[in-house]
Amino acid sequence: MNPQNSTKKFAAPKALFQQHGGMLRTSKALSLGIHPETLYSMRDAGVIEKISRGVYRLADLPPLGNPDLVATAARIPDGVVCLISALDYHEITTQIPHEIYIAIARNASPAKIDYPPVRFFRFSDKAFAAGIETHTLDGVPVRIYGPEKTIVDCFKYRNKIGLETVIEALKFYKEKKGFNANEIMRFAAICRMDRIMRPYLEAII
Repeated sequence: MNPQNSTKKFAAPKALFQQHGGMLRTSKALSLGIHPETLYSMRDAGVIEKISRGVYRLADLPPLGNPDLVATAARIPDGVVCLISALDYHEITTQIPHEIYIAIARNASPAKIDYPPVRFFRFSDKAFAAGIETHTLDGVPVRIYGPEKTIVDCFKYRNKIGLETVIEALKFYKEKKGFNANEIMRFAAICRMDRIMRPYLEAII
């Protein structure tokens, strides 16, 4: 297709993408009035690109700085980045996550996502709701547990991710500005981890 003709043909649906940060899930695009054939024609013409199953982004935008987190947030908007993935985001680990660790509510059904690889963890209601921060990455809101809540979660799942990883994260967190032992213990109480964590925290302090 001639680039000029493509620009004219897709001007209206492209404008809808732009109004929503340049990225849309298929269901959202259809609800906005973009016909499925138009969506696929835009993809075939290189106007949009697929970043995950059912998630498309305008191709002329700058490259994504956090493609895996952005793609996951677009597919699982109700999930929360947790554990090693959250440690990595907050730069308090040397571990390199090979999956995106996502917390979901206890009764939620995990979304089917082919890429990036995702590992789900079910959190109880109070533990799931506590400590969520929303960070805008590449124009997309991404829900991530704050560092204090993440450390508590890592202690809770220490048998799955390794106690050494948890202790390392606590030490790295202490070296960063804004160390807040009271906040850690507040989340520990919510997650019923205060008795287990207190000796470790006292030893670090």
